[in-house]
Amino acid sequence: MESKATASLSIPGIEAAATPGEHLADAPAARAVTPDGDVLLLLPGGSAAARAAAYAQDDELTCVMEITDVAPVAIPHRIRGRAWVAGWLTPVRDRQRAASAALLASRHPVGELLGIGEALAGGGGGWALLRLEVGEACVDDLWGAEAVEPEDFTTAAPDPLAPHEAELLQHLHAAHADQLRRLCTLLDDHPDRACGARGRAIPVALDRFGLRVRFPDAPGSPFDARFDFPEPVRNVSELRRAMHTLFDAAADQADQADQAD
Repeated sequence: MESKATASLSIPGIEAAATPGEHLADAPAARAVTPDGDVLLLLPGGSAAARAAAYAQDDELTCVMEITDVAPVAIPHRIRGRAWVAGWLTPVRDRQRAASAALLASRHPVGELLGIGEALAGGGGGWALLRLEVGEACVDDLWGAEAVEPEDFTTAAPDPLAPHEAELLQHLHAAHADQLRRLCTLLDDHPDRACGARGRAIPVALDRFGLRVRFPDAPGSPFDARFDFPEPVRNVSELRRAMHTLFDAAADQADQADQAD
């Protein structure tokens, strides 16, 4: 939810903007989940969503937020998944405004959002801070499609690698191509086990549980493989050790295969 995936809002009865520039104005500049499971959204004050929500109360204004997650490396079929969060949209008002602005700024502690947070706390500065109370959610991604209960949405913990995933995947793709290809030797039960030696291996997704790699040049057909870490990682330092463990295991497997030949 708080990743860099793009998000857009759809409000029944609100016409889509006529020009691409106006349409982009309804894309939240930032978002964060509160401890109560609501979603804070930062939008330009002149956007259609901000205008529609300006005087909304409780469940008056229904809204659907669509999140599109795109792989940060160049691969065919680059969209990794989509999520939809439906609920009720209201403005953040009065005493809640400063605390909500501080929470949003703490989740996005770089660049322009620092100034935006100060402007929000002081009264606006051309930005609108909205709250989406979650009624239902669903996800359709590389792992499958399923509904997410509001209680599960509230209690879900952010992945510690999410803020760094894009640069980590880009680094793996640029600097560790050979080691990624060798991971294919760990796929004992896959008919294209040797595909890594004969084609590309592109890192597609990374989280605290493991790495997902796409093998687009496999002899049979392209496929994705998931390589789980021995245990979930909590930070980038633990990730480095987990990746070394994976790479070392793949190298040992490759050496054994060479000796057998």
